Amino acid sequence: MTGAVRTARRRDAALAGIVAVGAGIGVGELVAAFVAPTGGPITDVGGLAVDLAPAWAKDAAIALFGTADKLALIVGIALVLALLAAAAGVLEAIRPPIGTLLVIAAGTAGIVATATRAQFSPLDLAPPLVTALVAVLLLRRLVRLAALAAPRAGSAETVDAEAVDAEASALPAGPDRRRFLAWAAGSAALGLLAGIGGWTLRAGARVASAARDAIRLPAPATPAPAIPAGAAFDVDGLTPLITPNAEFYRIDTALQVPVIDPADWQLRVHGQVEREVTLDWEELLALPLEEHAVTLACVSNEVGGSLIGNATWLGYPIAALLDRAGVSADADMVLSRSIDGFTAGTPLEVLRDGRAALLAIGMNGEPLPAEHGFPVRLVVPGLYGYVSATKWVTELEVTRFDRARAYWTDRGWSERGPVKLSSRIDVPREPVGAGPVVVAGVAWYQHVGVERVEVRVDGGAWQEAELASAISDDTWVQWRWRWDASPGSHELQVRAVGSDGTVQSSEQRPPAPDGATGLDRRTVEVQ
Repeated sequence: MTGAVRTARRRDAALAGIVAVGAGIGVGELVAAFVAPTGGPITDVGGLAVDLAPAWAKDAAIALFGTADKLALIVGIALVLALLAAAAGVLEAIRPPIGTLLVIAAGTAGIVATATRAQFSPLDLAPPLVTALVAVLLLRRLVRLAALAAPRAGSAETVDAEAVDAEASALPAGPDRRRFLAWAAGSAALGLLAGIGGWTLRAGARVASAARDAIRLPAPATPAPAIPAGAAFDVDGLTPLITPNAEFYRIDTALQVPVIDPADWQLRVHGQVEREVTLDWEELLALPLEEHAVTLACVSNEVGGSLIGNATWLGYPIAALLDRAGVSADADMVLSRSIDGFTAGTPLEVLRDGRAALLAIGMNGEPLPAEHGFPVRLVVPGLYGYVSATKWVTELEVTRFDRARAYWTDRGWSERGPVKLSSRIDVPREPVGAGPVVVAGVAWYQHVGVERVEVRVDGGAWQEAELASAISDDTWVQWRWRWDASPGSHELQVRAVGSDGTVQSSEQRPPAPDGATGLDRRTVEVQ
């Protein structure tokens, strides 16, 4: 067999593998829309990949892709599956049934991924089983058709193939070739239409079941204090005081946003308590709710990063709920659990020391967006989200740090996660002209407060910046400094000083295991 013929046959076999697996996944997604709308072949495998990935890999993904980390993961999974599918097609053509066995092995991994996710039910196994079955049947059929369509050594077809570059030669369009291409095109169309149908049906189910748009939030018994005069500077490019919902950062482990109908939602408070408490949606709405502005930050936020936001939250004090359950004197941690299986361990004393730790249902005057935890999530000032900000929360287990482990602490992150004092330069972002220039940004030290912010140029003396009026100690604060800029390239640095006298650390440390430290710096070209 000539090299041209071998290349052509393997190319068709690889195409057969990709089409077969793609069609299987598409049909599996359609089945999932009917029997398991919160899962699916891709999201289940992706969820398992997220759980099994080492902490350094997750940190790298967040650092590289930011809030697009989930899209990057899905694209990565699709590329890996395409390579495996192509390999399966080639192996099935030259060493049957190894290709079939490879697809079965991948299908088994999908079944394991589905069976190990939170809220699993036996019916959830239907999508990965259908995916594997369709992929195997189509693989065997398409590889067989590809073999019939392939040219034979010594034939006129071989001469034609050798007349052009071996890698780019096209196979003759005889009847067998046309039948293979028809099957491949039909299978690809089947997978694409089924996949689109599945995702469309599930999107509709999410909107219909959550009924978020129909919710009217009750008025808070304790409204948020009015934003003080002078809390926001009018500086072009400066981060707004309140982060719009659509711009609020999102970092979590859910590859697909959980679907929760508020009518079906319940919160269970249990563990080291005198009495278990179960709370449903209507009961929560009837409680005296409070409104507070709180800044949340992700532990993966690099110095100067954007994984931080400030919003006005509506909810019920977690401390009141714990008092209702009667907490054991021996307990020191509350393990919160999301409907998707994520857990966070929050120090008990933080939830009961008077700060605005909420079981939140509203964000900036609206019901929580789905991606930010609808219908209910936790909001705790002063702690990084990985130990406090559980979305789609369904359980609070009162326990101890020496008896229970949470999702991220099992992966090497610290247990308690207090937010570190930090500051950021927002402007200027572009070259500026010589003369007066406004340098501005935000600083934060949740539940402690920022006393002052200082800026320096080219390593010189620290100069005190003007601080805006803070909403509270639980929110970030804007700052600005007027700089008489001279021509050339200059490095700006900023640091904050907390209300307790703490000076922001200049030691450069990465986010793991308990938050990044260092000073934000920016090089500015002055013309």
